[in-house]
Amino acid sequence: MAGHSKWANIKHRKGRADAIKGKIFSRLVKEIISAVKQGGPDPKSNSKLRLVIQKAREANLPNENIERNIKKATSADQADYTEMTYELYGYGGVGIIAEVMTDNKNRISSDMRIATNKKGGTVATPGSVAFNFDRKGVIQVLKKNAVEDDLFLASTEAGAEDFDASEEAFIITTAPDQLIQVKEKLAELGYKCEEAQLEMIPKLYIDCDEEAQKSNLELIDYLEALDDVDAVYHNMKVE
Repeated sequence: MAGHSKWANIKHRKGRADAIKGKIFSRLVKEIISAVKQGGPDPKSNSKLRLVIQKAREANLPNENIERNIKKATSADQADYTEMTYELYGYGGVGIIAEVMTDNKNRISSDMRIATNKKGGTVATPGSVAFNFDRKGVIQVLKKNAVEDDLFLASTEAGAEDFDASEEAFIITTAPDQLIQVKEKLAELGYKCEEAQLEMIPKLYIDCDEEAQKSNLELIDYLEALDDVDAVYHNMKVE
């Protein structure tokens, strides 16, 4: 496994937007409904639903809400949510990817146009930004909850691809289809995973001057605040 330290700059993580508990719950409900629509209501046979339920419980979404929305999703009257990806160019050639879950494509299309009109940047041709990113499973274990050498060995044996660290957490990278397997194996060994999700990891990073960096972060913050936007990734080095 590589030991390079890239995680300090990997993603401008959601802060202000996700600080609102109601919005977190709203997104989890959409993910539950979408997972059921795609793979059925049984988490034993639907790995995506199983992972979403784990996320929901870790976020303290009440069990009755989880069960109610699983049942709700089986109804033919319940609208499905479409997962979409918007690719944008920010300032200084920075690539930005916004992952969207929406029940109204026209609304999110309009929201993206308004975002670039207000905060700059341009919507890019599909694929022109994404080719600079790899989709990976990313697991975080807080440093206070693990001994590095022991976790490194456990992660390797569980099938992880990479092991690194940020200031507060150990970062375990997996192939996309191995995320749940590695997370569950670590859980069996007693490790509490703070986060476990699929992310878009940049292949290379772009240096920006202070003005461009500030403008990009304003655009990213605006995108993250949109109701239909689930996650935003970029390849800008953040100082």
